[in-house]
Amino acid sequence: MNFQLNNIPDRSDKPRERGITMVMDKGLSIRQVEDFLSVAEPHTDIVKLGWATSYVTPNLEQKLAIYREAKVPVYFGGTLFEAFAIRNQFDDYRRILDQYKLEYAEVSDGSIDIPHEQKCEYIHQLSKQVTVISEVGSKDEEKIIAPYRWIELMEAEIQAGSWKLIAEARESGSVGIYRESGEVRQGLIDEILTQIPYEKIIFEAPQKAQQVWFIKLLGANVNLGNIAPAEVIPLETIRLGLRGDTFSHYLK
Repeated sequence: MNFQLNNIPDRSDKPRERGITMVMDKGLSIRQVEDFLSVAEPHTDIVKLGWATSYVTPNLEQKLAIYREAKVPVYFGGTLFEAFAIRNQFDDYRRILDQYKLEYAEVSDGSIDIPHEQKCEYIHQLSKQVTVISEVGSKDEEKIIAPYRWIELMEAEIQAGSWKLIAEARESGSVGIYRESGEVRQGLIDEILTQIPYEKIIFEAPQKAQQVWFIKLLGANVNLGNIAPAEVIPLETIRLGLRGDTFSHYLK
């Protein structure tokens, strides 16, 4: 940090197991990635190339190389995995991970319906190859999953080999763990946290109010995802109580 302040919460050090900031890259250019990393690299733990944007991104290998040089891990969004899986191209997907030297992969079923046992088998197989992040929850706002079922799914995916679990919200922050308005489904979160350690979950929280809510609930080192590149520095100030939303939180 640039100067000394008292009563600032401790932040875990990179590489982090908790306090992770997962950034959503929805199509940054090479120059934008360089500019982004020049200011946000210390506070960025992992980058997701959103949904299947990697399929159409120009200069993909060069872009991945820039992230790799900055020691910021990158992975392809879960929708790309789903696109391969639904076409019976799982082995092709595994070869793609090797081709692009990826160390992480996301397994999700937010856009397709597959038996959960099969999803867990995908997780198990990929965990032998890369570090797996699996996503729980649906992108369909009409599909409501009961809290006990969230817990069952999460526990099974941890057992199958997931390193972290993403709690689904989409890039809009209006499904899954949120209501259509963006309000947190507090009862759902409370239930999940009775059984699943918060350190194992990356809560997708693209909206500032959502970030504030989780930081006030679980502290500076809660894992948050789907953060826009321009919001990484603002998020870090929220974590540290240096923005109005959490300014007094650590002064009590």
